Amino acid sequence: MKRIVVKVGSNVLTRDDGKLDVTRMSAIVDQIVWLKNHGYEVILVSSGAMASGRDELKVNHKLDSVEQRQLFSALGQVKLIGLYYDLFREYDVHIGQVLTMKESFSTRGEYLNQRACMTVMLENGVIPIVNENDTVSVTELMFTDNDELAGLVASMMGANALIILSNVDGIYNGDPKDPKSRVIPMVNYDRDLGEYIQDSKSGFGRGGMITKTNIARKVAEEGIKVIIANGKTSNILIDLVTKSQETMHTEFRPNPSPTSQVKKWIAHSESFAKGIVHINAKAEEALKGDKAVSLLLVGVTSIDGDFEEGDIINIEDAHGQTIAVGRSGYSSDEARKLIGVHDIKPLIHYDYLYME
Repeated sequence: MKRIVVKVGSNVLTRDDGKLDVTRMSAIVDQIVWLKNHGYEVILVSSGAMASGRDELKVNHKLDSVEQRQLFSALGQVKLIGLYYDLFREYDVHIGQVLTMKESFSTRGEYLNQRACMTVMLENGVIPIVNENDTVSVTELMFTDNDELAGLVASMMGANALIILSNVDGIYNGDPKDPKSRVIPMVNYDRDLGEYIQDSKSGFGRGGMITKTNIARKVAEEGIKVIIANGKTSNILIDLVTKSQETMHTEFRPNPSPTSQVKKWIAHSESFAKGIVHINAKAEEALKGDKAVSLLLVGVTSIDGDFEEGDIINIEDAHGQTIAVGRSGYSSDEARKLIGVHDIKPLIHYDYLYME
């Protein structure tokens, strides 16, 4: 069975006036049910809570950006999931709500708990509908946007594909408004598209195309096919699985030799790091070499932050650039005492080390 994560952005689910587009929601639900009936497991990552909430309550005093997110998301999430419930119920399809935060991916235990929750839902024919819990997330701990959340979910759940539905047909080789620009149909997982990307954001979302491509490349590197397509195109999900070559989109070709499940978690964990380890040039050369090696304390020059054994830490080169992320085999206090020591267990074993 194929497992697909479908991310639907705010710019797909909202009309020009900022209100929720129920007709578009209904069309997406119809397509997800079609996928389910044709042997696909689907996890839906859906934006739209704030758009739902804005229309529910008129506030007679000014709210700051965090207050708006918390109030309108709290109101809107109820309405949004209620609409999904009604639309899926017409097909006798069960849904389940999963509200999560970036912090919930930061420890291996919480990560596995979330995976177990969605796994048991899928095993029982329930479609998980995932969104960030904006009512309690604060600015510095928020996801960049739901693209980042969708990438984490796709990686965590071992999806075969991640489909990001936006309001554009894919990645263009120029300004999308330029009639000479064309959609790039296929991209290798390790290709840099920085020269083509416009740093613009949607009217109702937090992220832009740069975020989408960065997430897409990272997820594709982990062995998951990523597709960016236009969610406002009729039957886009069905066409992507039945006649993809004829359907406008950009596909990120997946790495044929993906990393382990643990490394997939670590790959997305740079922002959760509890400390920074600075290494010398010789250690950097070893890590970047052709052979799989662990990070030894003999190559460490200094350690910043306080962390415990098992926490995520970033590895920086002599220029302060993050070159790897890993799970520490020591606490920071223990590691500091052993800097430069030979012939002891690695600070980060290769199995828990992910090169950026």
